[in-house]
Amino acid sequence: MSGNDYTAPTPAAVLDDKVILVTGGTGSFGQKFTKVVLERYRPRKLIVFSRDELKQYEMRQHFNAVDYPNLRFFIGDVRDRERLYRAFDGVDIVIHAAALKQVPAAEYNPIEAVRTNIMGAANVVDAAIDRRVSRVVALSTDKAANPINLYGATKLCSDKLFTAATSYSGQRETRFSVVRYGNVVGSRGSVIPFFMKLRETGVLPITDERMTRFWITLEQGVDFVLNSLTRMEGGEIFVPKIPSMRIVDLARAIAPGCRFEIIGIRPGEKLHEVMIPNDDSRNAVEYDSYYALLPRFGDYSLPTYIKRRGGVPCPEGFEYSSDTNSDWLTPEQLQAMITSTVIDRRLSDREWGQ
Repeated sequence: MSGNDYTAPTPAAVLDDKVILVTGGTGSFGQKFTKVVLERYRPRKLIVFSRDELKQYEMRQHFNAVDYPNLRFFIGDVRDRERLYRAFDGVDIVIHAAALKQVPAAEYNPIEAVRTNIMGAANVVDAAIDRRVSRVVALSTDKAANPINLYGATKLCSDKLFTAATSYSGQRETRFSVVRYGNVVGSRGSVIPFFMKLRETGVLPITDERMTRFWITLEQGVDFVLNSLTRMEGGEIFVPKIPSMRIVDLARAIAPGCRFEIIGIRPGEKLHEVMIPNDDSRNAVEYDSYYALLPRFGDYSLPTYIKRRGGVPCPEGFEYSSDTNSDWLTPEQLQAMITSTVIDRRLSDREWGQ
């Protein structure tokens, strides 16, 4: 946007012939990431790291050893520092997707969320630096921006650990960045499959008619992580430009004949999502399809970063919020996103024998 001629390397240039490890690799993101990377690129090895042996077994049924000789499965927990040191040996790239993500569960089991989301992040940072991993991208959430629940607070702390880690690595030259995005269309446990299940009753519960959310598909999330992996200099939080939609409009698009029952906002829930708070905008750079938030310490100078990487500084007081977003989903666009997600999931479930 600023006329800078910087061009990031392609994902193939970064991923081909590299050893890649994804923590939380049997989760929704990890499964999709594995499928996309193995279909598009040629990593020397891709390691699925997770603590769920059953899901690893199910993944093996689809990604069998004959057709995918470069795929490995490693049972472990990010809480286990020693296990991470073993798993990261010889690894070039780490995608950190492991987390405890359910808001009510984190509220009821707070120390467990802290142990996984914060201490686990610290373990990933230390193991990556000491094992000389080249690049680490950690997944975050909109709930980490001005958090009002424990899950968001733990992810904010995790974000701080990763954005500081590039400086913390010293001469080891391991680079760390974070990716932050909003709700994933059709993800298990989210509002869209919940509404689709309830529409047969004729009544949908709506927390607040004013509520808005950002929306992204799982494949778009994977693509954004891969592109951020190529763009990263270290220390950034990358935020995609994605559309918003009011929850009530989403409900009308999914179940046009249903009656709405207003039940009120639940504890730990926001009326609107914010991915860049206005206090952070003075450290944000805008690009055509995303924003980059820079750390507020060390050698991170906004003008110098823009000189190297292009982009324009966000104006003072700017806030990237789902209610003031300039891009809004139409019902037709939402239906297309849901359809592609449902088809993709059915194909995946059929391939996995579920």
